[in-house]
Amino acid sequence: MAFEINYFHERVYAEVQSWPVDVLADYARLVELLTEHGPSLRLPHSRAFGDGLFELRPRGRTGIGRAFYCFLQGKKVVVLHAFIKKSQQTPDNELKMARKRLKEVMHG
Repeated sequence: MAFEINYFHERVYAEVQSWPVDVLADYARLVELLTEHGPSLRLPHSRAFGDGLFELRPRGRTGIGRAFYCFLQGKKVVVLHAFIKKSQQTPDNELKMARKRLKEVMHG
């Protein structure tokens, strides 16, 4: 059974849809891999951040996207936060937002 992809809020989905077309195409490919492989998906496609937080790592010629997600019971994936990377390191505020939403999803 494949994993089901959900979004924390429609704004997260809208953010992903606003990405440059090449980054969005890579994101779509990675989401397919994620639905198929779930937690087995690893670098370079996905990276674990600890405490149940993971990062999907789409890229294209025009930029690099990041989508933080988590797994819920019943083979569900929730995309918590997404953004286009502007620097080498993931900005603290982006990571804080993802961790805050992870807490909300896990503990209500």
